[in-house]
Amino acid sequence: MTFKNIFFALSLFTATLFIASCDKDKNDIDPNEKGSMTLHFDNRLGNADLVLNTGTYNNALNQPFSLTMFNYFVSNIQFHNIDGTTYTVPQNESYFLVKESDPESQEITIDNIPEGDYDKVTFVVGVDSTRNTMPIADRTGALDPAGEAAGMYWMWNSGYIFLKMEGLSSVAPLDSASNTNLFQYHIGGFGGYSSPTINNIKTVALPFGSTKAEIRTDVAPEAHIFVDAAKVINGTTNIDFAAYPVVMFNPYSTNIANNYANMFAIDHIHND
Repeated sequence: MTFKNIFFALSLFTATLFIASCDKDKNDIDPNEKGSMTLHFDNRLGNADLVLNTGTYNNALNQPFSLTMFNYFVSNIQFHNIDGTTYTVPQNESYFLVKESDPESQEITIDNIPEGDYDKVTFVVGVDSTRNTMPIADRTGALDPAGEAAGMYWMWNSGYIFLKMEGLSSVAPLDSASNTNLFQYHIGGFGGYSSPTINNIKTVALPFGSTKAEIRTDVAPEAHIFVDAAKVINGTTNIDFAAYPVVMFNPYSTNIANNYANMFAIDHIHND
């Protein structure tokens, strides 16, 4: 074998080792290393992007409406690894208030997730009983009733409003205070503290499908989640704006909570 052939063979062997090494690095998982993942909540009305204070839509009862507010709490987030392990976001870091009026709130980035290939995320829509009953002074960030959570807490009922949807419909009764045909759905209820009450806490499980979230120190996946606000009023129970223009802390609220438990769906996962 000539020197030229030996040089070519060595070069080819070195390149093969380099490629193999790169592939190994890419696929090597060290659970002691940490990465991050973003959950992007894309609020929609059916197939259209949700835009507040504009457009007219129809519910399943063919009643026209538009939305002026759409807020909801997401909490107790868990990421499920294909190896059977689960990463639970630390309790104090696992409460988020998503507002359609605030685009930044719709991007939730979770850090310090162990490296791995994850195939599902679960979370709660609402706020658990522990946070509902702890001293107000201990509730910060998204749970601060005087700050970020202003308007999402019933002082008279000592509990968080898990989902708040407000809008206008010509079939709703005239609201004398605003002089508009207003509907308001403020849904909460954590099951009660000293005695049982309404429990509208809902757990949502979203499988990622064929594309896994490949969390690495240098790869930060994003889950694009469609949130269909229409499913709050259309579902197992089709909400009648004329008959139920205002629903808050009453038994009928469980119908709306059962509906909104199904408003989330994974659109796609991309690994960056």
